[in-house]
Amino acid sequence: MGKRNITLLSDFFLMGLTDSEDIQLVLFTLFLLMYLITVLGNMGMILIICLDSKLHTPMYFFLSHLSFLDLIYSSVITPKTLDNLLTSIKTISYLNCFTQMYFFVFLGATECFLLSSMAYDRYVAICSPLHYPVVMSIRRCCSLVFGSYLIGFTDSFVNVFCMNKLHFCDSNVIYHFFCDTSPILSLSCTDTHNIEIMIFIVAGCTLVVCLITISMSYVSILSTILKITFTSGKWKAFSTCASHLLGVTIFYGTMIFTYLKPNKSYSLGNDQVASVFYTIVIPMLNPLICSLRNKEVKNAVSRVIQKRKVSKQLK
Repeated sequence: MGKRNITLLSDFFLMGLTDSEDIQLVLFTLFLLMYLITVLGNMGMILIICLDSKLHTPMYFFLSHLSFLDLIYSSVITPKTLDNLLTSIKTISYLNCFTQMYFFVFLGATECFLLSSMAYDRYVAICSPLHYPVVMSIRRCCSLVFGSYLIGFTDSFVNVFCMNKLHFCDSNVIYHFFCDTSPILSLSCTDTHNIEIMIFIVAGCTLVVCLITISMSYVSILSTILKITFTSGKWKAFSTCASHLLGVTIFYGTMIFTYLKPNKSYSLGNDQVASVFYTIVIPMLNPLICSLRNKEVKNAVSRVIQKRKVSKQLK
């Protein structure tokens, strides 16, 4: 048989995480619990930020969009993964596979730039507190969020455009639990060198620009915190950044480990473990980290609950 274009394939076969039925059941239970926490946590965070007027600040404006991204991000991957863990038929259509990959790249790249925007917000809040209301105006915040979505769209478009040029000859088996770039590239029977370079450049530029922004912001933040004479003031300044810094470290750490390397070094086991972190675990952790370590969110929850009680009593 000659080479056939990817557009002629009717479906792919996802190998998943394991062949053991017992382990699949354990993973299904674990991932389902994580997904439910992700949905409830991120929806709850968005709802609290919308309902409490004291949280209508740039920091929580970005946080609400982060929760929205995590909610959709997890929903793009996890439901199909749960379905594959329960059924023996693990196929995914060509259209659904590339749609999943498109939204995965789009939401991932958008989150990268949103996290860097949040770092810039913290930089302005700590290093230039008097100018904060002017610098982080509603217009500036909306522009940063819009820019994040626009860059995410551009990255995903380039990724899918390049991947759509691939040809497959013998196999349609994806050795992964979702349609990711590396395992699909490994299926191609044609030379993927130029496509790998293009994807590497796009992904690399995205990560490098975001990392430079975050690094410069936190170097300035650290320098400012060290100049604070009061210990309580230092702790208060650091605590406003701690949750964001923790989320950034986990997210970027797994992304760099997985994507900023040649396709030839793709390892099924290692890459799957990293993928579980940034597709299932991190979207669950972000709202937990932000809410459990943040007194303002806890107070907002108490205020919203109190308002509901008062409104019920008036009725």
